[in-house]
Amino acid sequence: MSKRELKLSKIRIGDISISYYIRPSKLYPSPKTVIFIHGFPFNKNTWKQQLLQLDDDYTGIAIDVRGHGLSTNGHGFFSVDVFAKDLVEFIRKLDLNHVILCGISMGGYIALRTYELIGQQLKGLILCDTNSLSDDNKGKQKRFDSIQALLKYGRRPFAIGFIANVFHDKTIRENPEAVELIKSCIRRNEVASICATQLALASRTDTTHSLKTIIIPTLIIKGKHDKLMSEEQTNILIENIPDVRYMEFEESGHLPNLEEPEKFNAVLNDFLRNIPL
Repeated sequence: MSKRELKLSKIRIGDISISYYIRPSKLYPSPKTVIFIHGFPFNKNTWKQQLLQLDDDYTGIAIDVRGHGLSTNGHGFFSVDVFAKDLVEFIRKLDLNHVILCGISMGGYIALRTYELIGQQLKGLILCDTNSLSDDNKGKQKRFDSIQALLKYGRRPFAIGFIANVFHDKTIRENPEAVELIKSCIRRNEVASICATQLALASRTDTTHSLKTIIIPTLIIKGKHDKLMSEEQTNILIENIPDVRYMEFEESGHLPNLEEPEKFNAVLNDFLRNIPL
């Protein structure tokens, strides 16, 4: 695997500017591209280790979702559908082919909705610690309560509670760099954008009915100690997607790409090598 630098770039998509990292393949422009989609409320920096260790045959791209990181808010009305349509336009504008989407948590919701929109253009899916179900009323109310707390107390207490939920206890004790990265991601997002994204997640559509139509190779990844995604939710993906491979990460919570990056990168690259052109 040769050493190639990440390039920071941006592109105008409709009413927003999308910021992204790109790590070109050794044969850039390559017909094979992996697009990494971060979770809530993070940014593209969470995927740096995957970009740097991606197989040389693939171009790697990590985007900042609308209103996150260095991407602008635009009209400010967020939904998973809007995020997915931004991604569709991004793929079109960059004229990307042989695209594999890798989404974690919220990024998985976006990837599944994108498949519903342009599934025939995609070659593979990697769905990490995510699910296809929409929020039930209890889940919606939890997000509404979080919005009220954010507006009243700001990001700091939100970040403290979030850290406890997304990481395995071992990670919090032994991997301060990963913990600080997530804190930094949260600090970089405006309170208004975090709240708008909470509403987007609360209003997302259920994509379970589309799972059986996914005819491309799909890798499901889940941290064994994930406190946010249940085994039942993961099983819905495994049982309904026809061409599926599942990998559990024994020492991870909700973010195995940060908690066990070496294992994650090995599993990712092995999966990519077996996707036909």
